[in-house]
Amino acid sequence: MTGSIHITEAALASLIGLTAHEIPGVVGMAPANLKEGLSRVLGRANVSDGVVISKDAQGGLTADLYIVAAYGVSIPTVARNIVDRVVHTVRGQAGIELKATRVHAVGVQRA
Repeated sequence: MTGSIHITEAALASLIGLTAHEIPGVVGMAPANLKEGLSRVLGRANVSDGVVISKDAQGGLTADLYIVAAYGVSIPTVARNIVDRVVHTVRGQAGIELKATRVHAVGVQRA
């Protein structure tokens, strides 16, 4: 039996968002754009909020994560932990190699 599996960008963004939430020092995800910000105001937050998946001309995928870090943590350490875990999870659970994973700390908040 042969077939193929297609993982949508939305499913990948959800997987990445859930993975980022597991990292100590991450308070939450920040809206990546105006549309997400409006959805949050209207009470429709999603696990993929704060994750933007981009595809280049060769089909390579890049993930940008917009996080709110806990006050008092080392943001570079938290960012490295996010990148390591996201790369490992996406490779292991989805079989996808991300071309790049970028973390944008857009806020700091008390946990």
